[in-house]
Amino acid sequence: MSRFVEQLEQYRRQGFILDFSTLHDFVKTLSERLEQKDTQLQVEFPWFYERKGPSSDLTGLNHTQAKMKINYTQEHGFKDEVSLTCGITTLCPCSKEISEYSAHNQRGYVTMNAQLSSDYSDDIDWKQVLLHAAESNASAYIHPILKRPDEKIVTEQAYENPRFVEDIVRLVAADLYEIEWIKGFDVECRNEESIHLHDAIALLSIKK
Repeated sequence: MSRFVEQLEQYRRQGFILDFSTLHDFVKTLSERLEQKDTQLQVEFPWFYERKGPSSDLTGLNHTQAKMKINYTQEHGFKDEVSLTCGITTLCPCSKEISEYSAHNQRGYVTMNAQLSSDYSDDIDWKQVLLHAAESNASAYIHPILKRPDEKIVTEQAYENPRFVEDIVRLVAADLYEIEWIKGFDVECRNEESIHLHDAIALLSIKK
């Protein structure tokens, strides 16, 4: 087991960059060192990004859960996958339709697992691309800092953009399908329902 730690320490001292080029080199070296034909590496980490209030412009940090996965075989080479889970706001279309005023909304979580093609390069920030696909199709964004003018904008935006979980996965899938360096993906949306005991879940899988 010490060989794993030794190699990690070696790469750490060299300046371990978390991109696929570096991880490919790490996995291949590890495979040769351990004399294994098949090697798998998975890295999970929180990714923090700045988000401004729509009116106040006050900035805070949002975060997602990110994952990079590499499968390496001597026969077939590398298969790369990425995953991102981020929070969104959804407003129920049914509640809006049947209510004389207001509509229930909730926090949802979109998880996207994407298989990368050979067109992908480390110049692309896959995290930003997946984040945009999820957030741009939500009823509204999640914000770390909201003042009253911000809340007015966000709640009205959500009211004008109602989404079921089924809507979310279809819309996100449509965006991901157009990305050339993604050759297949799964999209899941899970809502922590605000007036129901259960969660609402939708899942869609596509291979190009």
